[in-house]
Amino acid sequence: MTVRSQSPIPERPRGFVFREVKAGVALSPASRQKSEKWRTHQVLHCDQVPLPRLAERFGTPLYVYSAASIRERYCAFDTAFRDVPHTICYSVKANSNLSILRLLAKLGCGFDVVSGGELERVLIANRKAAKRVVFSGVGKTRAELMAALKAGILLFNVESESELEALADCAEKLRTPASVALRVNPDVAAETHPYISTGLHQHKFGIPIRDARKLYAKAASSTNLNVRGVSVHIGSQITDAAPFGEAMMRVAEMVRTLRGDGHEIEFIDAGGGLGISYAGTNGTEFAESVARYAQAIADPLRSLNVHLLLEPGRAILGPAGALITRVIYRKANDGKKFLVVDAAMNDLIRPSLYNAHHEIVPVCLDDTAECETVDVVGPICETGDFLARGRELPVVQEGGLLAVLDVGAYGMVLASNYNTRTRAAEVLVSGKSVKVIRRRERISDLLRNEV
Repeated sequence: MTVRSQSPIPERPRGFVFREVKAGVALSPASRQKSEKWRTHQVLHCDQVPLPRLAERFGTPLYVYSAASIRERYCAFDTAFRDVPHTICYSVKANSNLSILRLLAKLGCGFDVVSGGELERVLIANRKAAKRVVFSGVGKTRAELMAALKAGILLFNVESESELEALADCAEKLRTPASVALRVNPDVAAETHPYISTGLHQHKFGIPIRDARKLYAKAASSTNLNVRGVSVHIGSQITDAAPFGEAMMRVAEMVRTLRGDGHEIEFIDAGGGLGISYAGTNGTEFAESVARYAQAIADPLRSLNVHLLLEPGRAILGPAGALITRVIYRKANDGKKFLVVDAAMNDLIRPSLYNAHHEIVPVCLDDTAECETVDVVGPICETGDFLARGRELPVVQEGGLLAVLDVGAYGMVLASNYNTRTRAAEVLVSGKSVKVIRRRERISDLLRNEV
């Protein structure tokens, strides 16, 4: 059953907006000759560039990022914490493309890394940014610890007694003191997916807060370790500010205790985790959301005279990216409708892995189009290969373009080559400028290392 389209597209944040264009304007001059029947009232743009033009030039599936949106969202964080000494340490795992890291480094951003590979990316993007790097993660190897010590990073967020011993040993071998914070587990519950909740005692992360004093004393007894901070992270995609405030109250109490024990605590790493609205606009309300988050974080720490470290990732990059995909086939099985597209779970695994919702919109909107209920699925040989199920969309014909929104974080960075599929290209748009920041893979790239 189809119904008339009723303005299905919510207001988008700055990076991706619909603009009215004349027929053919969104395509290249060569393609306009073939597009006399191409008619639409609105076309989705990234900054000032129409997405059909990018799809035509670079192919699909295609990740597209808005530089303006990244800058704007970073600045929203920086502004929200302007009254508190702070460093924003972007969570590299959200999106580790070198060009995006360079963009953030130019803004003065620090970085949160969770592997030696991520540290190497930061060093390639901007070697001087090493002094603004915090190294988190529950399973740091000795080789990774040595590399971080040689790079001269700001802080190690240590997650176990064994890691503390390994770090002390590495620091002794290099004769380079290591600055440490212990990641404490505050046992604060947060409403989020169980795979990305990290602040409870049953999770693998952190040290129970009741055991922290003993481990801080052990760290302070080492001549190769400098105790400098306390770290906490309660999970990701959290949209309520209250759990952050609760965690910071427990951390503030702990800092007072540790200072009473003689430790000089300079840093509090509040982690990341601020969520975005995958079903909403992510636009006008973002600054208000960050302001509430900042107040919840900062208020319990006002009297402590500490430097605050923050690790946002998704909140900065999520709405700054879209995945452009083309409809290969329309299909119906006993009345159930499918749009088979050229993007798949290897390109964007979040819907399959987390049952995550992403808004999907036609790149070219026609006010006369009717709506229908469809499953948007990919070509991979898995029933779990879907981008959306039971989604109401304006009718899009074979060859038409769809945009999967809010994929700037945990999109391309989680892509794979399952079914021997090559990974998508990535482009960064700044105003009218377009830059390829990752070339589309070829089959030869996948086979090169196999023997």
